[in-house]
Amino acid sequence: MSLHSGLTLSFILEVLEKHNLVSAEVAGNVRSFIAANQTFTGAAAKAPVPKPKRLPYGDRAKEAKNPMGRRLLETMARKRTNLSVAADYTSAEKVLELAEAVGPHICCLKTHVDQYDAWSDSIATRLQEIAKKHDFVIFEDRKFADIGNTVVAQYGAGVYKIADWSDITNAHLVPGTGIIDGLKSVGAPKGRGLLLLAEMSSKGTLAKGQYTTEVAKAAEQNQDFVMGFISVDPSKWESGPTPPGLVHMTPGVQLAEGGDALGQQYNTPSRVIGERGSDVIIVG
Repeated sequence: MSLHSGLTLSFILEVLEKHNLVSAEVAGNVRSFIAANQTFTGAAAKAPVPKPKRLPYGDRAKEAKNPMGRRLLETMARKRTNLSVAADYTSAEKVLELAEAVGPHICCLKTHVDQYDAWSDSIATRLQEIAKKHDFVIFEDRKFADIGNTVVAQYGAGVYKIADWSDITNAHLVPGTGIIDGLKSVGAPKGRGLLLLAEMSSKGTLAKGQYTTEVAKAAEQNQDFVMGFISVDPSKWESGPTPPGLVHMTPGVQLAEGGDALGQQYNTPSRVIGERGSDVIIVG
């Protein structure tokens, strides 16, 4: 509890002196005494909390328990890039052209297969060939959010057969940890990895606070399949730093901060990597 005086001695002296109730000499002596015996200087400034030491990506790869997480970190170290590009076209052919153009410079290509105007096994094969040629991984930003049995079918079957060609996918933890088990049953035998959506870069997101803490906990308990997070500011997580083998990927990154008409919030690479402690920036 902090106590604050309603009237300071200096103010009282000023009033008394103004009304000739104390002499100027006495007032001066009292002021000198106060100045000489001032022991309270306000709340002590908190010492800055040191940022946790960040290991090189190559060293962190050795700590990864998920094979795809290990592969991504090794790719980042080998190519000296932490750039992921979002292929947010509606044309599948445009996606393939983009992958060919940016492939040498990225560690990961993020897709949204359900917004493309066409998809087939041959398109998936061509994308995989480009990824192998330029040494990057494919991340299908599917954001699964259903019960275990449903996501098993969504991930492994259907029109898109996501688990057959996408190295990484992601999921919300709203349904509970059963969603991890369901996706794992399909993806783990294929060597795939899962990112959990711990935070989102959109205005008004509910993915924060206790939800984020629970996501971090679930990830640590399932590191054989969960390889990391979609996050915005892991430096402020109440649960503290995550294991070095888990990767943080942050969307909504561009050269200037700002937002768009639909609530997306943009941050700069220096803020996301240097200040907030993320690993991979997602642009586009």
